[in-house]
Amino acid sequence: MFASAWRSVATSVETQLTATYFRGSSSNPKLLLRSWRTIPRADAPGFGAIRRRFLAVPVICPSLVKLQKLRKVGFRGMHSTLEDVQLEGMEIKILPALQDNYMYLIVDTKTREAAVVDPVEPELVIKTVQEQQLTLSKVLTTHHHWDHAGGNEKLLKLWQKELDVYGGDDRIGALNKKVQQDDTFTIGGLHVKCLSTPCHTTGHICYHVTAQDGSGEGAVFTGDTLFQGGCGRFFEGTPEEMYEALCTKLSALPDATKVFCGHEYTLQNMSFARHVEPDNEVIQQRIEWAKHRRASQDPTVPSTIGEEKSWNPFMRVHEAAVQKHAGGATDPVVTMGKLRKEKDTFKA
Repeated sequence: MFASAWRSVATSVETQLTATYFRGSSSNPKLLLRSWRTIPRADAPGFGAIRRRFLAVPVICPSLVKLQKLRKVGFRGMHSTLEDVQLEGMEIKILPALQDNYMYLIVDTKTREAAVVDPVEPELVIKTVQEQQLTLSKVLTTHHHWDHAGGNEKLLKLWQKELDVYGGDDRIGALNKKVQQDDTFTIGGLHVKCLSTPCHTTGHICYHVTAQDGSGEGAVFTGDTLFQGGCGRFFEGTPEEMYEALCTKLSALPDATKVFCGHEYTLQNMSFARHVEPDNEVIQQRIEWAKHRRASQDPTVPSTIGEEKSWNPFMRVHEAAVQKHAGGATDPVVTMGKLRKEKDTFKA
């Protein structure tokens, strides 16, 4: 009985805090979203700046803060803080969703035109677009799974303005711009190139975004194909296809390209990477860094293509140490398949 009453109180608090934020009508400024602020990222020289947002709760109710941390409620139940990443010609707004998903707003800093990647929680997308006075014009869907494409139709209904919905699979909700390998389009002045990466699903697309003049690092949005330290399960594909995706197409991008993946899986993936290469110091360093980030619920994205080549076993299938762990075969595709099969049942 007591437990039931406590759950009722907790749910009520969560509902009121969330509703207050989304109405944007509170007379108490301490309940509203604080403004964006820029903070340096000391752990990654040259990375640029990250901007973070926080939902403040009244200081007169410290127990509510503990309650939110205990139930992982926070703002909209977010698993991570909201952050901005500044790149050449663009900014990427990291929007946590569901239990461990990430949505992303890609913003052309010059025109303020924006596109959203995998908007599974459209309310947060719309709130952010309106607050930042952006022009949302496009939806970039990596694949058809509900936790990535499940918000498309609701977003179109709530937004009530024309949106181009891109994707490579007819199973994607609200799809009206089907794309394939090497198709291109723009977000304001930003250039987007589509990379077909079937395996996790047959119609999976990664989106490579660069400044109009090609300068700067650029970013790639990899959905469930490439994760930090890992890759997606082979639900609808083969080791050959994942090898092509990771070791041919994505590996060909500039090493400085920022990788924005679909889930916060870094610690789990890096644990497996350490299991595969226990003597790889880069992996252990990244684990410690990621533990520090997650202790304060900060996202571990993005990494870079170059970093993934240094620690991700699925992008290191040519390495002797990785091949030895996978049974000694020198064929990288065979190694890819054996690693994925082991990872499917791996317990950290």
